[in-house]
Amino acid sequence: MKISIGDVVLPGDYCEEISQVAEKSKVIIGPGLRKEVDRVYITKPGVLKKRNPSTFWVDSYQKRYVPSRGENVIGVVVQKAGDIFRVEVGGSITAALSYLSFEGATKKNRPEVQVGDVVYAKMLVASKDMEPELVCVDSHGKKGRLGVLSDGFVFKCSLNLIRKILNPNCPLLESLKNEWPFEVAAGMNGRIWIKANSMRETIAVGNAILGAEYLNDEEIRSMCNNIAAILAGHVS
Repeated sequence: MKISIGDVVLPGDYCEEISQVAEKSKVIIGPGLRKEVDRVYITKPGVLKKRNPSTFWVDSYQKRYVPSRGENVIGVVVQKAGDIFRVEVGGSITAALSYLSFEGATKKNRPEVQVGDVVYAKMLVASKDMEPELVCVDSHGKKGRLGVLSDGFVFKCSLNLIRKILNPNCPLLESLKNEWPFEVAAGMNGRIWIKANSMRETIAVGNAILGAEYLNDEEIRSMCNNIAAILAGHVS
C-alpha cells in the first residue's frame, strides 16, 4: 500500500515519497522515522506529517518522553553525586546536569540546587547510546528562562498538548495572559510549571491548559472567557 503525507501509519511501514525526495535534496527525518539502507521506515503509530521544504515526522499520541537534542524540559533533581545532579525527566533513565552548566557557576561559586528542586533545562545530549545531558544556559552562557523553578505548581500532560499550546497560532496562552498575570514554563517532556498570584488562579490556568487539548481555537477562547468571569465573581 502506498503511503502519502497525512496518512495514518504503523511501525514497519515505509514511505517511498521520502526516499524519492532524499535522492534529489537533503531530507530532515524527525521522530517516528528511521532510515535503513535506502528506505525510510515508520517506528511509531500516528499520522505522517511534512513541513516544507523537506522535513518529515510522525505525529503520534504518547506520554512517554524520548529525549531529543535541543528541547527544553522540566525535570526534578532526584540525586546529587559529586559534581553531577541526576534529573528525572520522564525518560527511560535519568539525565545528568553538571553544576558548571549554570550561569556564572565555578568550583568556588556553586549553584544552589537541592534534591527535590524543579529545574527548567535544555537537552544538550540525547542519543540512544548515551545518557541524556542537560544544561541550564544557552549558547552564549546566559541562563535566560532556564534554571531552578521556585514555588509554583507542576503537572503532567500529553506531549501532544505541549506541542499544541506552544504553537504560535494557538490562542490559549494569549487569551489567559490578557485576563490575569502568571508565569508558565512548558517542557517538551509533557510537564508544565505555573506560578500565579494565588492558588485559585494557578489551578484555573492549569485546568484551562488541560481542558484545551481537544478544543478548537474558538472553543478555547470561549473557555478562557468563562474561567475569567468565574474568577472575577461574575458567574456563580
